[in-house]
Amino acid sequence: MSKEIKVALLAIVAIAALVLGFNFLRGSNLLSSDSTYYATYPSVEGLNVGAPVVLNGIKVGQVKNLELQPKKGNVVRVALEMQEGIVLGDSTVASLGGTLLGSKTISLSLGRNNKIFEGGEELLTESDAGIAGLATALQARALPVLSSLDSTLRHVNGIINKDAETNIQGTLLSARNSTEALQKLIMDNQANVNQITRNLAQMSSALNQTTGKLDRIAVNFSQLSDSLKQAPVGSAVRRLDATMAEAQTTVASLNRALNDTKGSMGKLINDTTLYNSLNSTASSADALLLDMKTNPKRYVHFSVFGGGSKKKTEVETTTTKPNGTTIDKEVKTTIK
Repeated sequence: MSKEIKVALLAIVAIAALVLGFNFLRGSNLLSSDSTYYATYPSVEGLNVGAPVVLNGIKVGQVKNLELQPKKGNVVRVALEMQEGIVLGDSTVASLGGTLLGSKTISLSLGRNNKIFEGGEELLTESDAGIAGLATALQARALPVLSSLDSTLRHVNGIINKDAETNIQGTLLSARNSTEALQKLIMDNQANVNQITRNLAQMSSALNQTTGKLDRIAVNFSQLSDSLKQAPVGSAVRRLDATMAEAQTTVASLNRALNDTKGSMGKLINDTTLYNSLNSTASSADALLLDMKTNPKRYVHFSVFGGGSKKKTEVETTTTKPNGTTIDKEVKTTIK
């Protein structure tokens, strides 16, 4: 095969691909078997080739072509390329509507058909006013209201203009007087403000120092807690429990011994005979000491020369027991 033939074939393929791509970008597919229907509208402002054709919210086709009809009052005939399997009939209505973004779409509504279309037929059409028409209607209704509102505001402004001006001036004057009074008050109390500032600074410094002390106390408590945790507290507590048990046993034994009237300790504490005897002995000793202080010659005799006359003297001593029932007579002989 010569180079010329190869170049010619390549050019044909490129031209075919270009045509197919161009038509694909325009929204038409030359290789598809879709059916084409037509719809006529007075105006299609915002509708472009490739715009979607939807049925119940699902795209089932697209706009294939837009053609102006000068002989029919400049209406626009729109070619709709529908997907295979979509059944349209004489009750199908193609409504031209818009979105909030300004683009236009064609929506299909199906009814009970008396005749089924096979392609190339003219569909019934409807076109809404769209956003622009809605805005125009709203504007037409709003203009009288706005005019009435404007006149009302002008009337209200004419009534309150003088009073409002006077009130505003009075308010500004009061605000200026208040500002001047506040400035004078601040200047008169500048020393107090400075003192308060110094006190706050001292308080802040004291709080910082206290915070440091609290930190050290927390560290000390932490160290003490660690020391207590590491200390053999369990063994010390066990030894203390054993000591307390022994002390309780000893106290119980001592209590039994003191309460036992047959033992020595019990007799010493519970028997009154020993107490009476000791009391009587103490009384006799007191009487003897008193007598010795009063009459010492009765008990001690000194002779310088070791002689002299000897004379027997009998001394009768009476002893009374503490209970007052017994009287003893004792005769003592003293040689002089």
